[in-house]
Amino acid sequence: MPVVLVANPKGGVGKSTIATNVAGYFASRGHSVMLGDVDRQQSSKLWLSLRPPQARRITTWEASGDHGVAKPPRGTTHAVLDSPAGLHGSRFKDVVALADRVLVPLQPSIFDIYATRDFIDKLLAHRHVDKSRIGVVGMRVGARTLAADRLREFVSELGVPVLGELRDTQNYVQLAARGLTLFDIAPGRVERDLEQWAPIRDWLDG
Repeated sequence: MPVVLVANPKGGVGKSTIATNVAGYFASRGHSVMLGDVDRQQSSKLWLSLRPPQARRITTWEASGDHGVAKPPRGTTHAVLDSPAGLHGSRFKDVVALADRVLVPLQPSIFDIYATRDFIDKLLAHRHVDKSRIGVVGMRVGARTLAADRLREFVSELGVPVLGELRDTQNYVQLAARGLTLFDIAPGRVERDLEQWAPIRDWLDG
């Protein structure tokens, strides 16, 4: 059963946006999906409470206990784990050991870039992780900006794949407020965003 961890040491970079949309993608493929949240803010759990009953089912993974992160129950085929800023110590080891893949959302600011460099080095030092299991996603990236160029230059130095760059759009905000994802509505309404997700989907299915 694949477990996808969404992690970055910085807050506000789009971890919950990525986590909920990955869960929505898996659900759209007919999988039995659980979405867990080890962040105290419990943003993903709040999002699940907003999800309409007619939407494809995504269940809660109670992953925020004080005694480590429990494995998803039997019957789950795919799991997604949203994580807090500043993930470290035993909690870091627990969630990374569970993960088959780690998605790292990254905004093109110098502060986010340097914090993420240290985090990816820390990931690669973990005995359960190699570069093929880490994917970086640029968040709120303007395609023709100096910040975007800086982001691409930085990631090229890491040796981990850049899966894609997601534009800054209200689509994510408006859908999240209704407990929905790009994969829950008519494709024609979010065609540009789905195109940006194509390489991320390929990596998740890989």
